Amino acid sequence: MGTYTKNPDVIATLSPEEYHVTQESGTERPGTGKLLGNKEPGIYVDIVSGEPLFASADKYESGCGWPSFTKPIEPANINELRDASLGMVRTEVRSTHGDSHLGHVFPDGPMDRGGLRYCINSASLRFVHRDDMESEGYGAYLNQVEDVA
Repeated sequence: MGTYTKNPDVIATLSPEEYHVTQESGTERPGTGKLLGNKEPGIYVDIVSGEPLFASADKYESGCGWPSFTKPIEPANINELRDASLGMVRTEVRSTHGDSHLGHVFPDGPMDRGGLRYCINSASLRFVHRDDMESEGYGAYLNQVEDVA
């Protein structure tokens, strides 16, 4: 496994939307994220630090307008924080090492898969296809990205 940190060189290359989402706790418009419809096998990593966050096998279509996952691939890489902004109480999800804002987690996911819905902004993620995982240092997670029937 690699060492994951908040990388200022990567932050300097983020698009305005990626910067707004990850560094200013923004939210992309629903239905607009580049990874929303992605059904390829692989993992989703923090766009800033590269830390592994979610596996394709745990992604599902929730209808909320953002990529949704039932659980993190590596729970230690996810911080869950109380968020009382916008007149409601929610649980914010941030990456542990990159401190990137990712989205929120809600208790309305598929009950047969744990009952959680990690509602995540595409702008905070980089997708690593299964075919590239070994060469990019994520080979330890290959057993979590089999095609989902």
